[in-house]
Amino acid sequence: MAGEAALEARELRKSYGRVVAVESLDLEVAAGTVLGFLGPNGAGKTTAIRMLTTILAPDSGAFTVAGIPHTRPADIRRRVGVLPESAGYPGGQTGEEWLCYHAELFGRTRADARSTARRLLADVGLADRGHALISSYSRGMRQRLGIARALVNDPDVVFLDEPTLGLDPSGQVQVLDQISRVARQRGATVLLSTHVLADVEQICDRVVILNRGKIVAQGTVAEVVRQAAAPRHGQLKIPPELLDRALAALASTDVLAKANGGGRRGELELSIPSDLQLEVAVTQAIGALLEAGVPVLGFALEGGRLSDAFLAVTEDV
Repeated sequence: MAGEAALEARELRKSYGRVVAVESLDLEVAAGTVLGFLGPNGAGKTTAIRMLTTILAPDSGAFTVAGIPHTRPADIRRRVGVLPESAGYPGGQTGEEWLCYHAELFGRTRADARSTARRLLADVGLADRGHALISSYSRGMRQRLGIARALVNDPDVVFLDEPTLGLDPSGQVQVLDQISRVARQRGATVLLSTHVLADVEQICDRVVILNRGKIVAQGTVAEVVRQAAAPRHGQLKIPPELLDRALAALASTDVLAKANGGGRRGELELSIPSDLQLEVAVTQAIGALLEAGVPVLGFALEGGRLSDAFLAVTEDV
């Protein structure tokens, strides 16, 4: 499927009574892409995923998964893998038994199911825990087991809903690494729904942001930041005793400034509006400080942040 659209949606719509959950969703995702699927609570992400995985029928519109139209839901289910946010795991089964069961549901023989289960356990770093009861697994291990479960049918498209939720930093790294391998080594398309924007910046090729049932921004992380006109940031260091003078000087410029940590270390965070040229902003800020007799001990500039873009396109009007 390289180079083809693994997932397409056109004017997809779903309502619950008078409440419109998803309104005219248009989406096209190339094979092998890791897509960050973002939005505040109530934006329509879960409803969109449930439609694309054929759990819910759309009110109108159409979509295809791996080239299969939505009018053939049983065929789509054979080609997708899903890790829901609140996945249930039977504590009385071993990891291998649970994966074998699901592999057999997809028509594999018992021997083939066992081979598949062992291979997937090795892929997610659980080869040595396959015969242990799932009740003995940590949350991170269960999330990795859930990813293995989503892969038992060798899917073309994998839907992962909050896969790093509640994990410690080590568990987050392990799960994110596994997600990357799913796309890079298997060539599968991954739709990652999450509120952890750092995860998106780390592994996603493209981003879609929903708000009130509509797509309000999409593209690469850099493109979304530009579309959202998100501000850029800088970190500036001055003598701590000159903090008040520095803030007063910067107040006369178009650059917004605030003190980090109460200003005790002489650190300021600068926010540069997107409609202000970077060179102009820096010249204004540095010039105002020097004119006020405030020496600049250090200055570092950052690009736009996905978090700023997210807030910019989802804030209430």
